[in-house]
Amino acid sequence: MAHRRTRGKQGCPPPSPTARVGRLAVLAVGLCWLAVLFDGLDMFIYGSVLPHMLAEKALGLTPDQAGDLGSYATFGMLVGALTAGTVADRIGRKKLMVACVALFSLACGLCATAGSVDVFGLGRTLAGLGLGGLLPTAISMVSDFAPRGRGALTIGMLMTAHHTGGILSAYVALWVVEPLGWRAAFWFCVLPLLFVPVLARFLPESLSFLVARGRGEEGGELARRYEVELPAAPAGKQAAADRRHSLANLFRGGEWTQTLLYWLASFGGLLLVCGVATWLLTLMRGEGYNLGSALTFVLLFNLGGIVGMLVAGRASDRFGAPRISAIWFALTAAGVFLLSVHMPLALTFTVVFLTGVFLNSAQTMIYATVSIRSRPENRATAVGWTSGMGRFGAVFGPWLGGQLLAANQGEWGFTAFALAGLSSMVFIGIAALRGSRRAARTGSEQELIGAH
Repeated sequence: MAHRRTRGKQGCPPPSPTARVGRLAVLAVGLCWLAVLFDGLDMFIYGSVLPHMLAEKALGLTPDQAGDLGSYATFGMLVGALTAGTVADRIGRKKLMVACVALFSLACGLCATAGSVDVFGLGRTLAGLGLGGLLPTAISMVSDFAPRGRGALTIGMLMTAHHTGGILSAYVALWVVEPLGWRAAFWFCVLPLLFVPVLARFLPESLSFLVARGRGEEGGELARRYEVELPAAPAGKQAAADRRHSLANLFRGGEWTQTLLYWLASFGGLLLVCGVATWLLTLMRGEGYNLGSALTFVLLFNLGGIVGMLVAGRASDRFGAPRISAIWFALTAAGVFLLSVHMPLALTFTVVFLTGVFLNSAQTMIYATVSIRSRPENRATAVGWTSGMGRFGAVFGPWLGGQLLAANQGEWGFTAFALAGLSSMVFIGIAALRGSRRAARTGSEQELIGAH
């Protein structure tokens, strides 16, 4: 359930909207944006350098082993996402973000020095833990500092960093790997370790976390410094119980239905996102497309993602994140299916761009929905588990595409991924309708903000 910021109880003055947006929000969102940029770079770098590794037969790598290595990182992300939310709600979101950036940066160093496939796989698994833990924690963090009525847009802005990191990974492969070799790309990904002291020094801790942990004086000082409101503290005994049972809270009362709907929508969404990202180029070539430079494809897809995050975020703040997510999934399904129809190359690239616009931001608006509608003290757990359940889809999507291609049924790949998009549209749509009806019954203005 979305929280309402109330006037601080520590004597801080009422903030002006300009002060709120111009100082603390910019600081928190800016630092989280950079962290997610490095997250995106690390996530996409393996796929960007993989052709070079296979061409050189680096570490004796075979195509089968290459697929297994990709799944190691995905598994690590699944575990990281499932555990990070609960950990963040207990030790603090700032500490966990710092730890995640340090972990995936050091893991890249392990990959860069690896002398065997096993050591390289360990590095990718550890990197996955950090990558999976960072994203839901960063989403929870920026939700705390987002200006009122701009929660979805702020999360959308944050997620543009992920696609910027994807674009950067393509250029790292182009500018670094060619002259210096594949190991240099992973050394490049160790550089975010220099950002860790900056993050530890300047990133503010979540105000809602400080209040929920009984550190109201520290939160009040931070609120006064940046002229923002301090969230109201929950009742003492109930707050302590909520912290101990943060995961169980997702299933209490009528919440279990909403929770499962979000998880199912996230599963289908990440099945679609990761399945398309892995196999769309191969499927299109199988349909007879001559796509030219793969770099052009990567750029168009990720540029579409950046545009989509901003458009979806703004629209979600106005019409509701669940509604926009459902519409976006429907448009994604239409775009993926349309790519199975042979078109001129220029039109194909246009559809690829538009598919990137809708596909990536549709999933992000699921996170926005969960973040906006969760209680502040439980937000990281809610977002983390929604992301973690979706990671099962992230594992299944690439596997499904590979199985269809292996069975010479590649033409069904477009249909399968389109159906995944439609399923997520249905689940998030039902969640939106249930949320609207419950808000109508209770008269809760907070739920209307998230559900519309």
